[in-house]
Formats: sequence, C-alpha cells, structure tokens
Amino acid sequence: MPIYEYKCRKCGKQFEAFQGITDPELKSCKFCKGKVNKLVSMSSFSLKGSGWYATDYGGKKGPAPATSSPSTETTSPVEKSATCSESACASCPKSKED
Repeated sequence: MPIYEYKCRKCGKQFEAFQGITDPELKSCKFCKGKVNKLVSMSSFSLKGSGWYATDYGGKKGPAPATSSPSTETTSPVEKSATCSESACASCPKSKED
C-alpha cells in the first residue's frame, strides 16, 4: 500500500498516510482539521549494483535494421548543414557519389 504525504495549510504540519491507490485524497489535517495539500515526494525505489539492465538488457543488441538501397535514399534540404560545401560534406549525396 502506498504512503502519501500531506501538508496542512493551517498548522503547517506534514504527515504521512497509508492509502490505496483508489482511495480518495485526504481533505483535512489529522491534527487541527485544517485543509491539506498532497505533496509530491521522491520514491524510495532504486536499482543499485550491476542490476537487471546491465546484466539482462543493456548488453543485448536487437536484429540489425534492414538497409535501404541507395536509389530509395533521399536527403531533404533541411537535413543539410548551413555550412555545407558539397565536395567536403560527408552527409551530402554528391560527395558520396564522387
């Protein structure tokens, strides 16, 4: 069951409440019965050490994407750099053809 934090607008005290996810938010302070605001707090959940990402997921590579043929590959004018000189630019189609 999640722990939610609240702060009273009237007395300024902060307190925690164990509530289900579907339970309605608290409306009043348990100390002075003033109105409360629900606080956003940091999660206590963290992954440390080698973990599942490094050992089970991070090192795996998926299948290589299919490569398209050069005739279907197009470069729009937006993709070219403003300082592009076509003979020296590695991303320009003309420099690759030469």
